Amino acid sequence: MVHGFLYDPTPLRRFRGDVAAIRPRTACSIKRASAFALLAIACLLPLFQAKAQDSDFARPERHFSVERPADLSAADALVVYDKVRDRMVAGYRLSHDPTAGTFVEWRRYNSAPYRSATHGQRFVNNYANMTAKAYGRYEEAGPMPVGSILAKDSFAVTQRGDVFTGPLFLMEKMSPGFRPDAHDWRYTMIMPDGSLFGVTNGEGSERVEFCITCHEAVDEDQHQMFFVPDEYRVEFLNLR
Repeated sequence: MVHGFLYDPTPLRRFRGDVAAIRPRTACSIKRASAFALLAIACLLPLFQAKAQDSDFARPERHFSVERPADLSAADALVVYDKVRDRMVAGYRLSHDPTAGTFVEWRRYNSAPYRSATHGQRFVNNYANMTAKAYGRYEEAGPMPVGSILAKDSFAVTQRGDVFTGPLFLMEKMSPGFRPDAHDWRYTMIMPDGSLFGVTNGEGSERVEFCITCHEAVDEDQHQMFFVPDEYRVEFLNLR
């Protein structure tokens, strides 16, 4: 079961350590899954709210967490991601956000998807556009220039082997004064079906306020940026 099925309503496929077992679904089956998810949300929302009293859909305090997440090797995480990435991007692209369909063409700063406790135990990847290429200097990156975009897509795998797509998380550096207490970052969360969960200073802003609160935990000289865990970091040249 996944806490917060608004994020991951139904598994795309089953992973049992066998590459051949992961097969893309057709567009029709995805539509049927979406319809089922909406029905499930309507029917099970009261039960879910009772089990997650510390979560508020209107103003969440954290990412909804995956229950019983799988422990995957880097190789297995890559296998799963390679199989579901195109489907993930197709869903994000429905948001019509210009970044949602192009971020996978940017540099990826992690060698394999890694499980992120701060993102509800989902497996995530770290991408950055060329304006934000200094991100690859990690703790030495300094403040990002205006126009920098950091993108983090996500998916979940349970111990049973179910694979769920997760949200796309975006951070875009805006002009000075946009949101001084957030180092002028605009946080956006796009759901797997392309719907907008929230964007700083825009629609659903209150629903991504916790992103700012979470990122305030980093050292001031990191300018609200979390970085890839050491063991997954990729080094690039020409980062200045």
